[in-house]
Amino acid sequence: MSTTAAHAATRVDNPFVGAGVYVNPEWSAKAAAEPGGSAVSSQPTAVWMDRIAAINGVNGGMGLRDHLNAAVQQAAGKPYVFQVVIYDLPGRDCAALASNGELGPTDLPRYKSEFIDPIAAILADPAYANLRIVTTVEIDSLPNLVTNAGGTATATANCDVMKANGNYINGVGYALAKLGAIPNVYNYVDAGHHGWLGWDSNLQPAIDTIKQAATASGSTVNNVQGFIVNTANYSALHETNFTVGDSVNGTSVRQSKWVDWNQYVDEASYAKAWRTKAIASGFNSNIGMLIDTSRNGWGGANRPTGPGPKTSVDAYVDGGRIDRRFQTGNWCNQSGAGLGERPKAAPEDGIAAYVWVKPPGESDGASQAIANDEGKGFDRMCDPTYTGNPRNNNNMSGALPNAPLAGAWFSAQFQELLKNAYPALGTGGTTDTTAPTAPTGLAATATSSSVALTWTASTDNVGVTGYDVYRGGTLIGSTNSTSFSDTGLTASTAYSYTVKAKDAAGNVSAASAALSVTTSAGGTTDTTPPSTPTNLAATTTSSSASLTWGASTDNVGVTGYNVYRGGTLIGSTTSTSYTDSGLSAATAYSYTVKAKDAAGNLSAAAAVTATTQAGTGTGSAGCTATYKVSSDWGAGFNADVTVTAGNTAIKSWKVTWTYAGNQQVTNLWNGTVSQSGQSVTVNNAGYNGAVAANGTTSFGFGASYSGSNAVPTLTCTATS
Repeated sequence: MSTTAAHAATRVDNPFVGAGVYVNPEWSAKAAAEPGGSAVSSQPTAVWMDRIAAINGVNGGMGLRDHLNAAVQQAAGKPYVFQVVIYDLPGRDCAALASNGELGPTDLPRYKSEFIDPIAAILADPAYANLRIVTTVEIDSLPNLVTNAGGTATATANCDVMKANGNYINGVGYALAKLGAIPNVYNYVDAGHHGWLGWDSNLQPAIDTIKQAATASGSTVNNVQGFIVNTANYSALHETNFTVGDSVNGTSVRQSKWVDWNQYVDEASYAKAWRTKAIASGFNSNIGMLIDTSRNGWGGANRPTGPGPKTSVDAYVDGGRIDRRFQTGNWCNQSGAGLGERPKAAPEDGIAAYVWVKPPGESDGASQAIANDEGKGFDRMCDPTYTGNPRNNNNMSGALPNAPLAGAWFSAQFQELLKNAYPALGTGGTTDTTAPTAPTGLAATATSSSVALTWTASTDNVGVTGYDVYRGGTLIGSTNSTSFSDTGLTASTAYSYTVKAKDAAGNVSAASAALSVTTSAGGTTDTTPPSTPTNLAATTTSSSASLTWGASTDNVGVTGYNVYRGGTLIGSTTSTSYTDSGLSAATAYSYTVKAKDAAGNLSAAAAVTATTQAGTGTGSAGCTATYKVSSDWGAGFNADVTVTAGNTAIKSWKVTWTYAGNQQVTNLWNGTVSQSGQSVTVNNAGYNGAVAANGTTSFGFGASYSGSNAVPTLTCTATS
């Protein structure tokens, strides 16, 4: 093999498109040796660098350079992806024990010089310049700083130490900077999974924490090509039998024991929401999401074939959910789990690829204490007799018995995954030739410009994976649910629709019976105005005011918002934000926002007063703060506060407010809080006090209350 590459690989937005992916020969051999394993032994999996010794190979096994050389041979000059997990932070996996690492909490210098630097030197070898090297960067660690440190109910002493010393933040930043400097390396940072970070109180703080790391130790957000979710985990890709918006007898699915107020019920919806919020938080707009589908199939005889009974919200969710764990916090060698979707490039909008990062058959952790020299402890979550802890709401662990150390081959787990694979395995993976049944019960409701379709789910010998919707014989969209909305239509016009079901093998059902739908007449028949925008708030500079508000609802549909200054219309927008610029410094302005619908109905106005900051020629110091309730369940709520610096960078900040009611802050992240009666004071944490000119940071909190929950007026002060 040549030591230089004739042509470096061209950089692309999605490295998986148009490329082969490396098949790890060591994993492939183990899989092929298992009964039935040849059905998947040619699937690509990631190579794990989980300790310093792995760089050169452990116990005679392949090292990083050996794997890269093999990848070059497999590529044979064609575009080719090599997946590698970077996983050896100091104080690694502070909330669990099974995957504890070799480096202590203060071993950041060793992490840099003995782990990252040698890996970077190998990856930068010109011999590998034609490969597209995709990294998964430090699983679990950064999300642990959000949920398992800083006074949360699930905090651990080890995570508190890592949050305080900053070595997770600085270690990841160093890795991103060092690896991101290599032109053919694509960094994807671990973003947990929906059952961990899907709550309002966790998701945005997790993105903010990762952004801290992405801009630490000389790194920038340009070193992040995307994020990966569900790494080495079991969360279902799509929950097809219920949505977070469903309700049973007036009770929201979010109130079920399983969903537990989460905003997301599966990994695909969580990944797409994460991407949208990450871009809004300053990451590049071309980032993509990876989903680890190696063990989230949940197939086999126990896979639900339709929704659960509507006798109660728990019966509805538990009877229909694909993910059959006791609780979404269960992560170790799960009984009943199966192989998920096979690796695939660009399978959904915003998703760069389904990948198998965790090699199926490798243990998550030992089911009992086993002496070892790898720094791996015994975690009771891997013990099938364990009744749980606060991080899984004290549920049984659901783990398989007789498991070896994390990373060791676990034949019983591999056989469990084969048995419960979804899509199911056939010989060579191609024996499913049975198409799903045709959808039935196609029905519709129409407005003057849209048609909302619903139908009864199809059945299949293996499983339905989605539906294609046709208007007049033309494919207009696909969906994983049994509903679809067709918009942008003409009033008083007849349209014909059919729907076809499809499965993972590509079999397509016969078309449903055709349904003819006529849109309603346009004009003034809709006389119902939208609801008033909620939580209108403003942040200012010396010359602008940025408004945000909560979305309105309407019996037909909200088409936009009108923004008024002092009663004069100054603009319209289809989003829930608007910036008014060219203002005078130190001046109060009155704003109102009204929602509108297609019929021209306007909502009542939401109002706010915003005072621009004082100007001083070179820019004014100071800060502003906005307060937004992200979820409210009647007896408590979560809120997010955004702090925005003025035209001069600040070194520290303090936000104060006084509640009108009996609200009591119960826990707060990304800051320190004190409350006396109705008065609340929040000071910055040690890591987020410094904010660039016109930059932002944020904190969030949970609180209890009874009665009313009015949004308070915030005061922000800063030092520069």
